[in-house]
Amino acid sequence: MSDSQADPVGAFIPGPRAVIEGAPQGPLAGLGFAAKDLYDVAGWPTSYGHPEWQRTHPVAAGTAIAVTQLLEAGASLRGKTKTVELAYGLTGENVWHGTPINPAAPDRFPGGSSCGSAAAVAAGLVEFALGSDTGGSVRIPASYCGTFGIRPSWGAVSLAGACALGPSFDTAGWFAARASVLARVGAVLLPEVAPGSAGQGLGPLVKVEEAWMNAPPATARALAGPLEAAQDLLGKALTLMLAPEGLEALYEHFRCAQAAEAWATLGSWVEATGPEFGPGVAQRFAAAKAMDPARAAAGRAFREVFRARMQALLAGGAVLVYPTSPVPAPKLGASLEAQNAVREGTMGVTAIAGLAGLPEVTLPAARVEGAPVGLSLVAGPGRDRALLALAERLAAAMRLPV
Repeated sequence: MSDSQADPVGAFIPGPRAVIEGAPQGPLAGLGFAAKDLYDVAGWPTSYGHPEWQRTHPVAAGTAIAVTQLLEAGASLRGKTKTVELAYGLTGENVWHGTPINPAAPDRFPGGSSCGSAAAVAAGLVEFALGSDTGGSVRIPASYCGTFGIRPSWGAVSLAGACALGPSFDTAGWFAARASVLARVGAVLLPEVAPGSAGQGLGPLVKVEEAWMNAPPATARALAGPLEAAQDLLGKALTLMLAPEGLEALYEHFRCAQAAEAWATLGSWVEATGPEFGPGVAQRFAAAKAMDPARAAAGRAFREVFRARMQALLAGGAVLVYPTSPVPAPKLGASLEAQNAVREGTMGVTAIAGLAGLPEVTLPAARVEGAPVGLSLVAGPGRDRALLALAERLAAAMRLPV
């Protein structure tokens, strides 16, 4: 079977496939997975979504810790998946490797930057796939492609052996076609939780008013049933205005702080190499280079205030609920201006968990205009396993794949 036949949606990096059989026994034995091509696999190049990165970096000598943990747990690697150039984008477009097809909405973008991993799971090519999430790069493609996805608590899963974008925001997330598989992967990658600690029961449910108001009426209507199912599990939701500053302020503080980190992390390579970038990516790196240090510092200061606010709110086990993305994936022909408008409206919501380092699970809850939209559940830091268990219960109640 050729790579093109085995990969009808173009989820995998072109060329020979990095395939490694997992341990014969383990909690993930028999499951196939893919890994976003910013995770190193020994003996294979890491492209980070750009041929110049691959050309200027040696073949990996070691394998990323998260990939190793999955192999040791019995899962088998089926290949490395496409990503947006240097993981700096949310549509999933890649002019060098090709943009993966969104299996759930072929006329729309798959979402980025973990576009290939989302597409591989949505197409049924693997049972689960590793991605990474800095500003929404697991949550958004999961919502766009109709899969389950998790951005774990910041620092909960090792990123050793993975390329960085914004290290104080980067997380190692994953996608799955079934809620139980999402949780099984978490049982391998997430730290153990001691009895009586933050991993215990969750509730009450808190409806984040700004995020629901940010979504068009069609999205809110489509997610009304899933919200009701969540309330059946955790009781009637409390309604709360989470950020009196407004979602636009959350997005702006996140953007400025993260852009400064992106330039500190990758700017030297960009300047030395002078790579050509596809639509939007060049502009984002130019903006990162030109970022006013005072605005970046203000973003970092706000993050500390917001993080303390969220930790206090969620310390007792409360769970936030809101649309993962306000709209389904943009159409493939959407202008760059239209894409940026969606990006800004979306990242005001994804910045909630991003700024506060919180775990967020998205469920493939509904469809709008025939395309998927996700429902997100967000808990306090360290409650990842409990959040995955809740998502599994909600998926069963909603008759989603468990």
